Amino acid sequence: MLTLLQPIALLGIIVIGYLFKRGGLFDQRDYRIIQVVLFDLVLPGAIVYSFAKNPHDLSLLWLSAYGFIVVLIPVVVIYLATSRRPIASRAFLMLNASGLNIGCFCFPVVQAFLGSAAVMPAAMFDIGNCIMVAAGTNVMTQTLLHIRPGRTLAEQGASDAPTLPYEKPNDPDAKRLARRALRRTVLKGFFASVPFDVYVVMIVLTAAGVSLPVWFANLFAPLANANAFVAMLMVGMLMDVPSDRRDVLAVLRVIAWRLPFGILFALAAWHWLPFDPMIREATMMCCLAPIAVFSTLFTDEVLGNAKLAGFSLAVTAALSILLMTGAHMLIAAGLI
Repeated sequence: MLTLLQPIALLGIIVIGYLFKRGGLFDQRDYRIIQVVLFDLVLPGAIVYSFAKNPHDLSLLWLSAYGFIVVLIPVVVIYLATSRRPIASRAFLMLNASGLNIGCFCFPVVQAFLGSAAVMPAAMFDIGNCIMVAAGTNVMTQTLLHIRPGRTLAEQGASDAPTLPYEKPNDPDAKRLARRALRRTVLKGFFASVPFDVYVVMIVLTAAGVSLPVWFANLFAPLANANAFVAMLMVGMLMDVPSDRRDVLAVLRVIAWRLPFGILFALAAWHWLPFDPMIREATMMCCLAPIAVFSTLFTDEVLGNAKLAGFSLAVTAALSILLMTGAHMLIAAGLI
């Protein structure tokens, strides 16, 4: 029962953020301030602290590759399976039905269930996950659906068509400029993400065998300790209960995609990954994580509807706690 207290507390923080907003203590757009603090300061600090304080092995980079696959496959499948749906629905699904909330949600949860040593495999898994959620999924969504960055779909005159209008350039110079613009968009999408940049630096240091001194790690301890609180508070601040049947169906579609993929990848991690049980169980829990906080940011940028993404995150967070608890109990009982 004690292991459940921390994840339940995370849900409680979401509720507090929502109630404070409904009570007028937070303005409707105040979550954007917390968003900047989280993505550009708190989460990067938590990443540095995790790498500095926990032992790491380069063999765990296989978990990074697995994390990348776990997030990439659903995006591709959803894109192919929704080819007849309106672009707004496709974009919402591609941004929210894939991607995992590891740094803000799984770090404290796996630590509660498995101890502090489990944070390191979760962090290594999150490297691959972060490649997608911090930039890759957004770049793929915009590129495949021909969405121009910087403006919402409504501002780009989106209709019920599966993609925005796009005319492939035929002139060699136009093709070259289009390829250059795509490369610039991809590079900007990745390297404008501070958490992604920090992960890259940590990987380089790990590969070079460089260990960060204890005093340096302790500088980031306040940020690491604030990570879960700030992330869940932001989710509560931007969350709104769906206002109509269409929004409810959108959330249910997200869950209908996430649930089978999460269970499938979790079982594959437990049965097939060549690591000890603690690492495999931590990876299982990562596969069952809720929607990434980044999804709320990109949903806001593409659809102008971060509130629905926030509600989806809160619902999947509650579902994740149930799934993680169930998986931990089944493993403890030797049933899987």
